[in-house]
Amino acid sequence: MAVDTEKLKKFKNALLILGLLVFVVIYLMVTSIIPKLQSISTISSEYNTQSASLSNKERSLDSLKEAAIKANDMNMSDIKEMYKPIETGLDAESIVASQFSDILKLLQANSIKTKSIQYNYNPPDDLFVKGAGDKLSVCKLDMQMVATYKNFENFLKDLHKHKHFLDISKIEILPYEKNKTILIINLQLKLYAQKV
Repeated sequence: MAVDTEKLKKFKNALLILGLLVFVVIYLMVTSIIPKLQSISTISSEYNTQSASLSNKERSLDSLKEAAIKANDMNMSDIKEMYKPIETGLDAESIVASQFSDILKLLQANSIKTKSIQYNYNPPDDLFVKGAGDKLSVCKLDMQMVATYKNFENFLKDLHKHKHFLDISKIEILPYEKNKTILIINLQLKLYAQKV
């Protein structure tokens, strides 16, 4: 029996070593495989997020392309031309004088009284002056007017129909204190003309 206990001890030691070896192998596999699995999971999640972001951006790009195509195809007859004087070498005041005359006629035709008009030629804060000041003249009109609701409405309609490009920058309307059917109007209007 002594031999059997000796074999049993050797067998137990062999099993212990084998068990320890299996534990070490499993431990090494777990410590190296779990971070790789987590890394794969993180990469997969990031890939899905980036794929979704890419498809959203592709849809956005497609809609922008369609909008650009529509903008290029739009009817150019709706865009008003800049006023272009007949004579060359005129100063800013002379260039917009004809347009200003048209505005005065519209005021008269709609029975609107002007209390004051201030002129500012080529204001430095105007985007057209900043971008193309050598090619365009700008006159900013700050007008204070008195009119009825209907007359002012008709005046705005006439301005909209005006054949040359202009910009209504600001409108302030206050009813007259003594008669609420009469308006005190502060209007800021910009007239544009090409330099010849």
